[in-house]
This record gives sequence, structure tokens and C-alpha cells, in this order.
Amino acid sequence: MLKKSTAAFMIVAALLCGSLVTLGVTGYTHVFGQAAGQGLASALQVAGLQQKESQKLGTALSLIESNYYETVDREKLIDGAVNGMMEALGDPYSNYMGKETAEKFEESIEGSFSGIGAEVSSDNGKVVVVSPIKGSPAEKAGIQAKDVILSVNGESLEGMDLNAAVAKIRGPKGSKATLKIQRSGSVEPLEFALTRDDVKLETVYSTMEKDGVGVIEVTQFSLNTAERFKEELGKLEKQGMKGLVIDVRNDPGGVLPIVIEMAEEFVPAGKNIVQIEYKDKKREVSTSKGSSKAYPVVVLMNKGSASASEILAGALQQSAGAKLIGDNSFGKGTVQTSFDKQLGDGSLLKVTIAKWLTPDGTWIHGKGIKPDIAVAQPDYFSVAPINKSVTLQYNMNNSDVKSAQTMLDGLGYKPGRKDGYFDAGTKNAVKKFQSEAKLQVTGMIDAKTAEALEVALIKVIQDPANDNQRNRGIAEIQKEIKAAASKK
Repeated sequence: MLKKSTAAFMIVAALLCGSLVTLGVTGYTHVFGQAAGQGLASALQVAGLQQKESQKLGTALSLIESNYYETVDREKLIDGAVNGMMEALGDPYSNYMGKETAEKFEESIEGSFSGIGAEVSSDNGKVVVVSPIKGSPAEKAGIQAKDVILSVNGESLEGMDLNAAVAKIRGPKGSKATLKIQRSGSVEPLEFALTRDDVKLETVYSTMEKDGVGVIEVTQFSLNTAERFKEELGKLEKQGMKGLVIDVRNDPGGVLPIVIEMAEEFVPAGKNIVQIEYKDKKREVSTSKGSSKAYPVVVLMNKGSASASEILAGALQQSAGAKLIGDNSFGKGTVQTSFDKQLGDGSLLKVTIAKWLTPDGTWIHGKGIKPDIAVAQPDYFSVAPINKSVTLQYNMNNSDVKSAQTMLDGLGYKPGRKDGYFDAGTKNAVKKFQSEAKLQVTGMIDAKTAEALEVALIKVIQDPANDNQRNRGIAEIQKEIKAAASKK
């Protein structure tokens, strides 16, 4: 069995981390074991590269080396050829990683990394955020799932393969990364200034709320997540938990055997957890060997819930009777495995080998899973940052003013409108905020005021009392607990 694989890059050591879909797949080590010891050329021949094709590649390499006007790096050309084959698949989740990138990837599977802390994929030449990591610089700055990263420190990422884009973002802890972001619904690109940092990826958090409602948040399905999940679940059950909220919002996925092991805590024995369909249309069905729980369960999800998160949500909804609450999920329904030995030089191929289906056979790729109960967060949860290079003042009308109005309203200062026009009501709200924040009271939003607004808003967003989706999940469990008690 192969140990590790993934479906998209995490921004780690500048951009790489974790696993969007990490699967162990039987058979591949045996099939490719012989080729692994023979080097890249032999591996290609074993895989079926015809003499004519081999000759074409060799001739192209020879012509470049003989005629290119500068000295060429042969290893770089070979890497480029392999990377080109992966790009030609048109699949954002199949990638080639050079030795250095592969090493970072291997580290990320173990659950820790350094960087800005967001998972990304490549989609038609665009670098797209799958999900920010809890507590990371990316999450704190307000980067969201589906954001498109246009540039890093002024360098455009347009048309780059994912490895090259990652290289542009990579940098040491403490270094700065200024990202230009295109977000759906925003006419103008947004700018985020982040400081790269070490991110310790604790993947499971639990709390006990009133009325015996337990909440377990899962941020990623890493190698130790199932063990940690069972530990926290056991603690809550010992405390007399009567119902459970599982929160996989902004969880980009992880290791397949891990999510299956976790699903078995709730899915009755013999019921389906997930189906894997290969290119020959044959399916492997994972059925539970576990048992159901006596208490009710709901799952919180949003557009950053991808891959293994969707597997868990689908399994618990269809096979364990759990309700899904929040937003539509990401829609990542393919399976990858990684080949980290066969190329023989420390590099790695990550290849999509199958699609996964929910217990009833539904393929959610590109569509996601719809919640049973749709709950939107307050508008200030997704507000764009304010451009701090321009002072906002009375009679202006633009998207930055709209963002400021949304922030002021979320902080309770009531500007009276959120359409982007800086009127007298907005000016008065700004003055009140500046006075209470001990800033110079001008009624204009300069860089200091904009930064203070954003810092204050982050505290409001991080307060669980303002989390509509979490609160609805807890309320739903409380309702089911009462309903069950009334039947006794």
C-alpha cells in the first residue's frame, strides 16, 4: 500500500501543506516496483512509451542542448517535460513535484508546516484557494475559499504551473508576502499583506456547550486525526454528552483511511461510507465495521469543506442520519495517489486515479453537497479588506467604502447604509469608532483607522457568539435532544 498522496498543494513553507485528498491505494507498489529501480527512462518504457515517442523526446532534448543560445540545465528540462505531461491532463489535482517540493509535501502530511497556511489548486492556469488553515496567517488576514491568487509581491502568477507559483510564494518565517486576490463579487482585486509563520497543525478541537451539546472541530484529516478525534469524542461522552456537532468548515481534506475510521464511529456496520470508481468503471465500496451512536449528530460545512470533509459529510448524512448545516461544500470528488519512489530521484508524481462517490452513488465533483439546513454567516464574515493607500472620506463612492461600512455595521456603529457611498451617517459612525478606539477623530478613514477596523472585526468574527452556523448547529442538536426526551 502506498503511504501518502494528495489532491492539491497547500501553501507550505510559503505555500505547501497538507492533503486535499490523500489515499492509500493497494497494488501500485507491486506493479511499479520493478520500474522504480530502473530510472525514469526505463519506467517510461515499462509503462508503454513507444520507440518513436522516446526518439521524439530524445531528439527534442538534443536539439535544445545543441542549439539553444545559452547553457541549459538538463535536469530542469527533464523536470519540465514531466511537468508538461501532467499539465496536458488538464486536471488541477494531478501534479509533478521536484525533489524539494516533494520533501515539503511529505512533511505536510505529518501535520506541521511553515508558510501562510492555505491550500490551493490550479484551475485553468489560475491559482485558487481551496481553504485557509485555522489559526494561520491566511485565515487571520481574511483569505477565503475560492479566492484566486493573482500575484505575489508584485509578480503575476497567471499561466504558471502550480510548482512555479508555489516557488514565487515560498519564503522563510517572518518574511512578507503581499497577495493580490480576485474574489467573486468584488470588481477590483483585493490586496492582502501577510507575514509567513510556522503553523502547528492541531487538527482536532472540542468543547462542551450547554445542555450536553458537544462540538468537535476537525481542521484537516492528517495521519493522527482519527486518534485525536476518538480521544476528544471519548472525553465528551464521559462528560455526559447528549448530542454532537462536527465542524468541518474550511477543512480541505486529508487521508482516506483516516476519514473512514472516523465515519465508522457513527455509521452502523454494513452501511456504505464511500465508493471509489476507477477508469474501468469498477467500484470498491467501503462499508462500516463500526456502530451508530444513540445521540443526534449534525455536521457543519461551508465552501471550504473539500474532499475528505465531503466524504465524512456524505457518509454521515446518507448512512447515519446526520443533518448537514451551513453552506454548499467545495465539490472535490476525485481521488489521487502519489508515486514517490518510482522516479528514483526524490521527485514525486501525484495522479488522479479514480473518482469517489457518496454512499448512494452520487458524484459531487464540481457541485458539492447541499446542506439540509442552509445557514449564511453575517456579511462582515466575508468582507474585503480596505485599501490603505487611499484615505476614504465624505462623498466618495467605491468598494472600499462599502467594506468600511460593512465593518462598522458589524462592530455596532450603524452607518445606516452599506452600498459604498460615504454619506454623513457613515462619517458619524467613523467618528464614533475613532473616538472609542482612541484615534484622531476626523471622520475620514486613513490607514490607521482602516487597520483598527479590521483588527476589531477579527475579534468579533472569532467570537463564537457571532457564528450563525455554529449556533444553528447547537440549536438543532438541542431541539433533537428535547424531542428524544419527550418520547421517553
